[in-house]
Amino acid sequence: MENPGKRGPECTAGEVTVGFAISSADTITRMTRFGPVEFPEVPPGDDVVLSATTFVVYERCPEQAAGRLRGVYGPESRASFIGGLAHRVFARHLTGGPIDDEGFTAACREEIGGGMNMKLSSLGLKPSQLTGVIEEVGGLYERFKQMGMQGFVGAEVMLEVEPAAGVVLRGSIDAVFDDGAAGTRLVDWKTAGLGDPGPQLAFYSLLWAMERGEIPGRVEAVSVGSGERTDEVPTAAGVQATALRVARVVTELRTTWTEGGSFERVAGPWCRWCPLLDECSEGQAARFVFDA
Repeated sequence: MENPGKRGPECTAGEVTVGFAISSADTITRMTRFGPVEFPEVPPGDDVVLSATTFVVYERCPEQAAGRLRGVYGPESRASFIGGLAHRVFARHLTGGPIDDEGFTAACREEIGGGMNMKLSSLGLKPSQLTGVIEEVGGLYERFKQMGMQGFVGAEVMLEVEPAAGVVLRGSIDAVFDDGAAGTRLVDWKTAGLGDPGPQLAFYSLLWAMERGEIPGRVEAVSVGSGERTDEVPTAAGVQATALRVARVVTELRTTWTEGGSFERVAGPWCRWCPLLDECSEGQAARFVFDA
């Protein structure tokens, strides 16, 4: 990593290397090595399970992310249900082969029964409305089938790392490809617009580097719905910068919880779907502006 000061001696403990970095503020931070990544020491405290989604949410509004960690989620929406079902269909295609037209409806119903029944119940969809949902997923699937799948290795690949006691970093990669000399490519499918996928792709790059011991050759976000595509070539410096940011998020969470403080609230378009909207004046004002 790019060191802000001098490096002290390093020692090896099992499969991890522990070093010390001296910051410009003359404080010593213990670093634990995971493959090519050094993860800074974080203060002890409550358990933190940081997913890619929660990390992204924290980057835009810490209070909304803290709500997720308390188990406060927004209601299921038709769009999110369609996106979830489409992702399951894409994974089914990648692992089991193309789904023919005659069997598509049955395949969708199997995927719903295999883990989406509660979401379906919360939506309150009638059987007649479910037909329209499956038709929309079918349209996304037709676009998905036009994409190249050469080098496919795995779908919905779970990554999990425990960089510190009580801290778990977790994510699921929609698809992993082997691009030969170019290295491993991680792909995140989107069914709507791409938005800003940068923080999520950076988090996946970090997880892959820490768990697999190598920096991925490329990370990519692809919108099946709009055809948009963006990709990045991760670097050692970039992955290390993400590790520092994630460590700061964990530190801020634990420190705020311990001290009984409050998290910053940042208003934006995301306030429309925030489950904390009723108690957030900033979010209500933002919703008024963006809905006008």
